[in-house]
Amino acid sequence: HHIADIHQWQTMDISAFKAAVNGGCPCNAQLMSDVGPYNMLLGETKDYSGGSQSFEQSNKTFSATFPEGFAWEVLEVFSGPPNVLFKWRHFGPYSGTFTDKNGKQYKGNGELFNLIGLCMAKVNEKLIIETLDIYYNPEDMIKPLVSTLVDKSQSVLGGDR
Repeated sequence: HHIADIHQWQTMDISAFKAAVNGGCPCNAQLMSDVGPYNMLLGETKDYSGGSQSFEQSNKTFSATFPEGFAWEVLEVFSGPPNVLFKWRHFGPYSGTFTDKNGKQYKGNGELFNLIGLCMAKVNEKLIIETLDIYYNPEDMIKPLVSTLVDKSQSVLGGDR
């Protein structure tokens, strides 16, 4: 799981660190730690509210969604230091239960979930990360999780969630 205490971060220069999603307003290490990486990276979508969950709540939500693990890997590196551009993926079997921002629960079917994105990481001479510019569609993270309601009585007339 993610480490909340920024003083334990060893791969990021916490005094210089900034992270931004899709060219948005960057946040520093402490803010990212306070809100949690899921909330910072997802923000507000149709079915997820990063602003209404704590760091702990978001970790609990996604641990319940991906109980077998939710790995992250670099797929391809396009440029070297100090500006490292790379393609990444977050993946794991969707075998748990996702709870949306309205409290509706959705059950995974065990299929492999894949999320692809790009990132520009600026590193210092010691290869410690100073900035992360992350690009992906947050809806691509949430939309696949909200396909199968656990309690069909929670459906809205007309088939709309």
